[in-house]
Amino acid sequence: MSNQRNPVPTVDVITEVSGGIVLVKRRYPPPGWALPGGFVEYGETVEAAAIREACEETGLHVSLVELFGVYSSPDRDPRHHTIGIVFIGTATGVPVGGDDAAEARIFPSESLPAPLAFDHARILQDYVTYKRTGRRPV
Repeated sequence: MSNQRNPVPTVDVITEVSGGIVLVKRRYPPPGWALPGGFVEYGETVEAAAIREACEETGLHVSLVELFGVYSSPDRDPRHHTIGIVFIGTATGVPVGGDDAAEARIFPSESLPAPLAFDHARILQDYVTYKRTGRRPV
């Protein structure tokens, strides 16, 4: 058995709804608002994980529209090294916090709450730039 350590795969969904994007207030540390998301389970595709996590945390049934980007800075999660696969999705309805989310709300992209957990401020800044200019993060 190898004692090799590898980054942990995670998914996040920038969920576009009427009025803005959906963020969740984290129930557990690290504190703050975050994109709906979480860990990919063994045997699960990243797409299935993104849809499952978004539904568990917001109650919304999300349709994935596109892969937005991959975020892999070793310090993006203070608990351990993760690789975040970020999707853009759409949903209708009113989000309700569930599972790891104490609360779920819609925010206009120009008026985001603080603090944002993990590297989600950077992800959302990249998203706003992408929506305005069509340029994807590198």
